[in-house]
Amino acid sequence: MRMIKWVTLGTLMLLVLTGCRSSASTPEVSYSTSSSPNSTSSNTKRADMLTFGIIYPMAHPFYEMITDSIEIASKPHPVQLIVKAPDEINLEQQMRMMETLITQRVSGIAIDPIDPIAFEPLINKAVQAGIPVICFESDVPNSKRYSFIGSDPLQEGTLMGQMIDHNLKGRGMIMIEGSMSGSPQIRQRLQGLEQYLKLNTEIQVLEKKYHNGDNEKAITDLESMINEHPHFDALVPLDIVSSSNAILVWKSQGLKRYAMTFGLTPEVKEALLNGQINAVVSENEHLWGNLIIEQLLAAAKQATPTGWIDTGFEEIKQEEMANNY
Repeated sequence: MRMIKWVTLGTLMLLVLTGCRSSASTPEVSYSTSSSPNSTSSNTKRADMLTFGIIYPMAHPFYEMITDSIEIASKPHPVQLIVKAPDEINLEQQMRMMETLITQRVSGIAIDPIDPIAFEPLINKAVQAGIPVICFESDVPNSKRYSFIGSDPLQEGTLMGQMIDHNLKGRGMIMIEGSMSGSPQIRQRLQGLEQYLKLNTEIQVLEKKYHNGDNEKAITDLESMINEHPHFDALVPLDIVSSSNAILVWKSQGLKRYAMTFGLTPEVKEALLNGQINAVVSENEHLWGNLIIEQLLAAAKQATPTGWIDTGFEEIKQEEMANNY
């Protein structure tokens, strides 16, 4: 039986389906809003109104935070937003969402693609139809996308290796969990991390597991690794689903081991303050909303593409979280 919960997003009510899920399909989270202060009514569209589609890889509090920043950034402009996301990671559904936005002839699309290879022809299809596409967080570099907003995952991984080295003093045993082994972002983060540890430390990677976006599997994998390697020194979640579930496991088991992750989500912010997470590699996510709207507006005006907009990244520790965020 499904449970229905209403969640407020801005001035809208978003219907989210939670609970038991059918294996045949994944529910979709979708809504639209007009951000222009000059609209005379919800049923009236100005001639210069632009419609931008935003597609996330899944519904998650992290992306609700990004949506809030996008809405704020779009308010001074005649912009309507259509925000879509599978309830959990689902490539086929994310691709159907992209197809729908192309059919609707939106003014531009910003997408965080689950699979860059699968999305390359679809992004090219949108561009050929006159719809510019912005990628953020995960890139599709061989496509005709207008620009990419994000940081270098290989260098993020190197920073994580340095953080692990600093906390464990160059020795110890760690476990790693990520979303999809085939994800370029996850693969490059892991590559940077492992290369640093191999060249500079005696730290051993005990085990790596991948949950493919499944929350239940993420928790099961974490509990299994903890049981199999009770003397581990640190856990490194490579993505926001892994970190969310690691926080739950840390709380339920009262663990005092090191945990360092990627992505400054609302949950990670709280966990940093409470001590379940020791440090996080932030991709400066607070910049994304402004940059996404900036790039979509520029693309709609057919300005020269900017290629890669590097948002950079940084380590955030507990004391920094308390003082600055």
